[in-house]
Amino acid sequence: MGRARLRHILDWLGSNRLTLSDFLHDAHLQRVVLKEKEIDALQSNLEAARNTWKDLQEQDVHILKATDSEYPALLRDRLGDKTPPVLFVRGNRRVMDRQSVGFCGSRKASEKGLRVAEDTAGQLAERGTNIVSGYAAGVDLAVHEAALAHGGRTTLVLAEGILRFRIKRALKELWDWERVAVVSEFLPGLPWTVHNAMQRNTVICSMSSAMVLIEAKNSGGSLAAGKTCLALGVPLFAAVYEGMPESAEGNLQLIDHGARTLMRSRKTGRANIRRLLTTIEKQESGRRFVRNPTHSRDTSPQLGVFEQG
Repeated sequence: MGRARLRHILDWLGSNRLTLSDFLHDAHLQRVVLKEKEIDALQSNLEAARNTWKDLQEQDVHILKATDSEYPALLRDRLGDKTPPVLFVRGNRRVMDRQSVGFCGSRKASEKGLRVAEDTAGQLAERGTNIVSGYAAGVDLAVHEAALAHGGRTTLVLAEGILRFRIKRALKELWDWERVAVVSEFLPGLPWTVHNAMQRNTVICSMSSAMVLIEAKNSGGSLAAGKTCLALGVPLFAAVYEGMPESAEGNLQLIDHGARTLMRSRKTGRANIRRLLTTIEKQESGRRFVRNPTHSRDTSPQLGVFEQG
């Protein structure tokens, strides 16, 4: 069943004030809205569908339909007809209402690149910004960890079904379900695939007022994510620093195609996020977000990883 078909069915349920649970347990409703071949497919998998529904309830997974008021507005506005009709969400879904900045980068980012990621995400988290990224090793985990360590909020966007989610060791001590949203657009038990990861990157870009690219190779998922941002009109900031490693060669390529540079502040020795903050404020103009910014004195050591800017 394609997205358009699924969206039609969900809209019908919503207009009749019916839930997915009602639908799964009422054969009459199924006959009203489904085609014969769809009914046959559902009936042959009905027990598995009901067991999956039970698992979702036990793990307190909330299902957001694209027509729901809680559905991320930026995602819906940017993708239009290509909007995922359903999002499966664990944790505090209100986290996604906040001003959000997405991050992408290599699984094998250099130590310098990871410090840039942690510093940038940490500064944003301190200001109340929601950090959005995938759930891979490298940059993704670094920014989630930094957001939580700085008392902020973070959204993990999965490239697999939400029933496959487990809290990774790097985040366990910092984990707080009140400050985390875990999101998947895929069927609950679906495994990770490269195709899912590429599709997931589109959701990260579309949920974010701006994106930060830490390190991208000359090909691969991070470079593709950067190109997706530019195609969608999402402001993209690419890190530039001394001794750019091979894992960051794609950064300069994306800058040539319209990405903005993210560099070091001479004054603080940390990532200069002033242009980034200005950009996301312009993007957010006219939109309502839940904000509770906190500003703390900068006591962290200088990273010294960006060029002067």
